[in-house]
This record gives sequence, C-alpha cells and structure tokens, in this order.
Amino acid sequence: MRHGKYPFVIGFLFVPVTLYVVFVIAPYAQAFQISMTNWRGLSAPQWVGFDNYRRLLDDGSFWKAVQHHGVLLLALPLITIAIALFFAFLLNVGGKSSGGQRQGVWGSKFYRVVFFFPQVLAVAIIAVLFQMVYRPNESGLINGVLMKFGFEPVLFLIKPNLALWSILAVLVWQAVGFYVVLFSAGMASIPTEIYEAAEMDGATRVTLFFRVTLPLLWDTLQVAWVYLGIAAFDAFAIVAVLSVDSGGPDGATTVLAMEIYRNAFVYSKYGYASAMGVALFFLTITFAALTLRLSKRESVEYS
Repeated sequence: MRHGKYPFVIGFLFVPVTLYVVFVIAPYAQAFQISMTNWRGLSAPQWVGFDNYRRLLDDGSFWKAVQHHGVLLLALPLITIAIALFFAFLLNVGGKSSGGQRQGVWGSKFYRVVFFFPQVLAVAIIAVLFQMVYRPNESGLINGVLMKFGFEPVLFLIKPNLALWSILAVLVWQAVGFYVVLFSAGMASIPTEIYEAAEMDGATRVTLFFRVTLPLLWDTLQVAWVYLGIAAFDAFAIVAVLSVDSGGPDGATTVLAMEIYRNAFVYSKYGYASAMGVALFFLTITFAALTLRLSKRESVEYS
C-alpha cells in the first residue's frame, strides 16, 4: 500500500486474472478459431470461414439435439424446483411450532442427508446405477417388480418415445437433493416472526408457501433456474453412459455435447465440432441472460 492503491490491487489480481485468461479465455478463443477451419487433427488446419456454421443449419442431428435441449430446458428446472421446494418446505416449516420456532416434519435432519446423498456420487456412477434400475428384464429394479405382478417389461431406454423422459428422470433425481439444501438454507434465513404473523392472520400452510416463502426465496429460485438451465445444456455423462448407442435409439436422447464428442473423437471433424461448441456456448449464455432479465424483480426486504 505504500506504493499506492492501484499498484496494490493490480499486484493482488495479477496471478488469478492471468490464470483465468490462460485456462478459460484462451481455450474459448482457440475454439472460435478452430471452428473457422476444416481440421482433422493431423494435417494443418484449412481456413473455411463460416462454412461449418452453414453446415449446422442443414444438420438434422444438430437440430434434433437442440430440440432435446429445449425439452430438458423446460422440464428439468420446473420439475426439479417444484419437488425441491416441496421437500424443503416440509423439512423447514412444515411441522408444528415449538417454543416459538417453526420446525420441519419429524426426522427432517435425517431426510436432509438422504436427499443430499446423490450429490456425493459421481455422475457416471449414477448412470450405471440407473442402468440396473431400467434394465429391460427381470434383473431390472422396476421391470423385476412389474414382471412379478404379471406385467410386461417397460423398455425405458429402448423405446424412442420413453428414452428422453427416462434420462430426464435421472437428471431430476440427481439434482433434487442439492436444491433441497439450497432452498432450506434460504428458508432458514426467513425470520420466524413473519410466519407467526401470517398464521395469526389465519394463513394456512398453502398460503404460507405461496404468499410468504416463495416471494422471499425469489433470488434463490432465480439462481436455481439458471443453474438447472445450464445443466440442461449439458447432460453428456448421463447420456453417454445410460443411453443406447450414446444418444440413441436413433438419436432419441442425443444432446449437443454428445454430438460434439462424436464429431471430434469419432469422425475427427474438429473444426465442425468446435462450431457446435461455439453454438452451445451462445445458447447457454443467451439462456442465462434472458432468464436473469425476465425474472428480474425488486427484492423483498425483511428485518
């Protein structure tokens, strides 16, 4: 500080900013550059300009993956947030009052651990677990029960009209626990006096949820929606391990990350794969910006 404020700030930020530029900004810039070339990884890249992006417009696999992202983008945040909010409300303010304090349902501390458990598992392990759950014979967890009662097995990952929804169920199961904890932390910061005042005015638990809890959790919900939207633009590991033929059957579960991997490491079309990566980058950034813009509202203050 003896040399002035700005030299101190610059010296303090130099290392982290340099690391961010080298390991984040530079790879993004390189991806933009490669997307303008026809490069197969061995010979020198050939500059083709925007040809790769024009090819994207006529690529059925690309648009099918975008369509799947649209389904996941709508369903994953809605279902996950709805389930997580319900459980978080029960675990924090769903029980009876005790000593002037709102409490969750009986055993809420144990349930928090149970809900958060999927977060400690690697995504690949979750996919392998659900391979056994969805197995289309008597050794599968679901079909084994169905077949014991005389029902036909359900081909969750084999039927094209069920495969994507089966993948979605796994994504929701994996994500719910984290958002239960996130919403629980937000609810724990809401003063008990607010709930007590609402109850004295005759508010039911449903009214408490929609009139008190939701408005005071709006900022947390906004963050959760953005995070889940970004997760909906990924889903690579679950699709790669769990789906038939890595995105099948017949492309019914493919996502952009899967198409990027296939074009880069199977077809050796690194320039075209980079163009898909750039498109995915802009789709994700656009979604996050629109979500933050459209969901912006005045924050509710309480003391």
